[in-house]
Amino acid sequence: MKQLSRLAAAVALAVTALAPVAAQSMADGSREHPLRVLLIPADGGTESGTKADYAPVFNAISRTTGLQFDLKVGQSYGAVVEGMCNQLADIAFFGPVAYVQAHKRGCAQLLAVGVEKGESVYYAGMFAKADAPMAAVKDVKGKRVAFGDVNSASSFTFQIAMLMDAGLDPVRDLSAIRMTGSHASSLAALTQGQVDVASLSFDSYEKAVQQGAVDAKTIKVIAKSIPIPYPPLALNAKLPEALKAKLKTAFGSVHKVPGVTPEMIRGYGGKKVDAFDTKFSEDEFNVAAEKLALLTDELKGRILRKAAER
Repeated sequence: MKQLSRLAAAVALAVTALAPVAAQSMADGSREHPLRVLLIPADGGTESGTKADYAPVFNAISRTTGLQFDLKVGQSYGAVVEGMCNQLADIAFFGPVAYVQAHKRGCAQLLAVGVEKGESVYYAGMFAKADAPMAAVKDVKGKRVAFGDVNSASSFTFQIAMLMDAGLDPVRDLSAIRMTGSHASSLAALTQGQVDVASLSFDSYEKAVQQGAVDAKTIKVIAKSIPIPYPPLALNAKLPEALKAKLKTAFGSVHKVPGVTPEMIRGYGGKKVDAFDTKFSEDEFNVAAEKLALLTDELKGRILRKAAER
């Protein structure tokens, strides 16, 4: 279990690095004490890139409410969960699985999820090079596979579940496992020939294509997951109820406010969304909880040990 111990140590170190942010008590949204927003490093993990994804909508909320925000990016999905649960953040952007983890610990409550064309879902995928002799999940047997973060719904959890549903053992039936830490890094590992299959969300893949990071003609889809609840924004459970209500009202109506342009209403991956749904049901995240339940500590340990063999 040495790899799990290293992972726990890395998360602890990442949370410690955020400790100066917690020097103030619970922020109030003033210029002196802005609300602390912590974002998972979903795409690429760069501070500037991830901030740029969500800065437009938080700027719009500032315009409509006068509340000020300080956006920071966690070093990992786990670090954002720990940050929220250790009172280092007032608002967080989570993946669905990371949100379930924080919610189960009683430290996170739903704020809002993006809505696009009437839906609040996205998809995980497994991708290969266009000329690879693979057409379905079962064909991944014996191949080298890249996953993102161990706490990511759409770059790890749902892909592991798809492998298991296809009758494959995620450890025994893969020739190599590479944990890259992010969607973009998994895709890069595929294009550079370091792996045969990359695990990432379709949103991340489409963003990479749009930015010219990959040529869509050179990549094909091996598998697409069932719909996954859209990555949510969440509130620290200990925020004052009046502030929670103010934030929910602001996010629920931000797309209607004069002076707020459609370009400012952005969600996961910096993608434009139509609106934010603040009445999204907690029950919708049951599908993420079910897939997470498949990933026992024993299985995670085996996966991480396999990844460490490189």
